[in-house]
Formats: sequence, structure tokens, C-alpha cells
Amino acid sequence: MVSLTINGRVVQANKGEMLLSVTRREGIDIPALCHHDAVEPFGACRLCMVEITKAEWDGWTNYVAACLYPVEDGLIVQTHSSKVNELRRTVLDLLLARCPNSPEIRQLAAEYGVTQTAYEEIPDADNCILCGLCTRVCERLGFKAISTVGRGHDKVVAPPLKEAPPDCVGCLSCAQVCPTNVIQYEDEGNKRTIWNKSFELIACKECGKQTITRDFAEALSSQRNIPEDYFELCDECHRRELSVKMGSIVSWSREAAS
Repeated sequence: MVSLTINGRVVQANKGEMLLSVTRREGIDIPALCHHDAVEPFGACRLCMVEITKAEWDGWTNYVAACLYPVEDGLIVQTHSSKVNELRRTVLDLLLARCPNSPEIRQLAAEYGVTQTAYEEIPDADNCILCGLCTRVCERLGFKAISTVGRGHDKVVAPPLKEAPPDCVGCLSCAQVCPTNVIQYEDEGNKRTIWNKSFELIACKECGKQTITRDFAEALSSQRNIPEDYFELCDECHRRELSVKMGSIVSWSREAAS
């Protein structure tokens, strides 16, 4: 364990733990649009910058991304100093220019006093902040169906050749982690469409609820050794089936004991 001071309060943390996880555990709200517990820290958005120093640094301070900076014994952290807030306002000003129509960016920027960007807005912006969460979670799952394409102003997230990605299984992980809800999909009947590719949805044999795509089920069965018939029931029906089984075991145990 290490001991550090955050906003004037001494806290304990595990050695090797990142500052962002410690601050969140302590109930301190730090924006971090590119961070998700499902993937490794990336430090793309720079909104989680904090001010750090130590008693022996003689007043010298540094500014680091909390998601990538491991805790240190004796570290003194300020999460919302005037300089830190200024850095976040600059980043949000740039994001507001890149994604002027994003409700999420507008709301966060307004919280820091930025209601209008000082830069030229990108016309026809798609609200993607290039945080990389979608591509990283796709890679983490082992599919690598999408990636960043292009450079500079023209850099975007897209499938290969911007066509329907052959490796996509329609799991929706990319859409669910996107902080600005850029990635759109449609579920209609027994069909799901995402990245211009259509998938068959599996229906629960008990309640009829649509669950996951058949492609995703087949991938999980082959890669994670999950029985194919597991996907014949939705999660709710699986829990109901398990509760019935557990109830019968409890009843049998009581009868056997009497």
C-alpha cells in the first residue's frame, strides 16, 4: 500500500494502481472520455489531467494524465486546481470545434464554462472524438473489425476499405463504449445492422426475446468453449432456470434430511 494526498486528504492506494481509479474510488469526479474499465488506459482525450507534486520537489509541479500515472508514496495531487481546469477548458474548446453537434461534448464543456468554441468548427462533424475506445474493445475481443484510418484532419474510425467488415460479429461492444454515441445500429425483427453489415439475431426459445447475433454466438462458442445451446436462452431465462434447479436441490436436501 502507498499513502498519497488528494485535494488535501490523505488516502491509501494499492501499489501500481492508477491515479484515476483512486480518485474515482474516493468519489472525485474527473472527466475521462477515452477511459473504460474493459480496456487498458490510453490517455487519448487528456481530460483527466491532474496536478502532482511532492514535498521534496520544492514547489515544482507537473501535469499528468491520471489514467496512465501510477500512484506513488508521498504524492500530492490536485484534481481541480485553476491550472488543471484551464487545461481541461482548452481540450474541451478543441473538442467543441471538432464535435459542435455532440450533446455530450456540449454538456461537459459547459460544466467548465466553455459554451462556444474559439476555433473554427468542423462542418458536417460526425461527433467522433477519436478516443479509440471502439477500436480497442474490438481488438480486445479478438475481432479487429474496425480501426483508425487516415491521418490528421482526415483521420476516422472505419472498417477496412470502409466496406462491411468481414470480421465484425455484431456484438455492439463498439457502440456501447462510445462516449459520444457516434456508432449507430438498428435492431429490427430478427435482424441487426451495424457498419453496413446485417446479422441474424437469436431469439430465446422460452420467451422469444432477441439476444445476440448468431455470428457472435458462434464466435464465443469456438473461442471461449461455450456450449452452442447456451445461447438458446436469454440471460433472464437462464437465471429463472437456475433458480428452479437450485430450489429443487434445496427441497431435495430438506426431504433427505427429514
